Amino acid sequence: MTMLFEKTCIKSMTLANRFVRSATWEGMAADDGSMTPSLTKAMVDLAQGGVGLIISGHAYVLPEGQAGPWQMGMHKDELIDGHKKMTDAVHQAGGRIVAQLAHSGHFAPKELTQNTPRVVSDFEGLSKSPRHELTQDDIKRLVDGFAQGARRAKAAGFDGVQIHSAHGYLLSQFLSPAYNRRKDNYGGTIENRTRVHLEILSAVRSLVGDDYPVLIKINSQDHIDHGLTLEDSIAASKMLVQAGLDAIELSGGTLTSGALSPSRTGITKEEKEAYFKNAALSYKKAMDVPLILVGGMRSLTVAEETVKSKTADYISMSRPFIREPGLVNRWKSGDTSPATCKSDNLCFGPAMEGKGIFCVVDQLKKNK
Repeated sequence: MTMLFEKTCIKSMTLANRFVRSATWEGMAADDGSMTPSLTKAMVDLAQGGVGLIISGHAYVLPEGQAGPWQMGMHKDELIDGHKKMTDAVHQAGGRIVAQLAHSGHFAPKELTQNTPRVVSDFEGLSKSPRHELTQDDIKRLVDGFAQGARRAKAAGFDGVQIHSAHGYLLSQFLSPAYNRRKDNYGGTIENRTRVHLEILSAVRSLVGDDYPVLIKINSQDHIDHGLTLEDSIAASKMLVQAGLDAIELSGGTLTSGALSPSRTGITKEEKEAYFKNAALSYKKAMDVPLILVGGMRSLTVAEETVKSKTADYISMSRPFIREPGLVNRWKSGDTSPATCKSDNLCFGPAMEGKGIFCVVDQLKKNK
């Protein structure tokens, strides 16, 4: 049996294999961020399908940090009981699930949050509509928001938490010189730009304890002008690992990176897969920490070579599991043909219409 199907541990969390479902916005939560039967079913389907670790869709930790409608929330205690019913169902199906904690910052739609979008720095050319630059007090509230979100996630039965610092959302904006032009101790050097992450990690640990798995999703590079570089990304991650971070999921690009955005289209051959693998190699040379690699994984061959060559320790996928939640079990059973995902990003359309995320191509095929 391939290395991909062996048991491993991240901190106190034992995983059945090295496959990870990378977070995506499912568009299946209730209007207030609470759990729904459809979102619970989506998570249980992944567990039953053999995914070793499920990372939830990004859950907003403060009301003004909501990124889109029907997004899961982690911003109030009233959500805990409903979320716990979902994690209980995932555990009964043999799965492990981590809550991704997020704040969308600049990309938060005002018409949804009723708040002026929060930004690390407000400057000419950033936006045509008003933005609120975070004050020192705002940053303290942000740190506490992530910590309280982690406390709620643990109380709701999640096996760990992942701090979302990728794709141009608020924590990603702190790391990026393109967005962070602050003159205080949160701007300038990479040490300053990482400060809020270290404060969040410390605050989270104070509420969940030292044994609870805390992960991060981080950009290897922003792929925009004056964005985060690989060198600075590695420097930030090394600081976090030294402070007690348990694992890193490596991604790249932002919502404004064009063809180099995180969800790239046209992944039609193995050469186009694992598009952040060179960054992963640099990461593995720089530090010893469990590394989860996302980005265009579609074939068992590439996944296996990625782990065998020690480019990464875990293989993370999102869109392939939208079409095939049972992909891991299919591969394990001996059918090793590539994921049937066409990388067309049509799956986000239904979610924007309030129908939840699903594979449009697969649905059309079923309806014929």
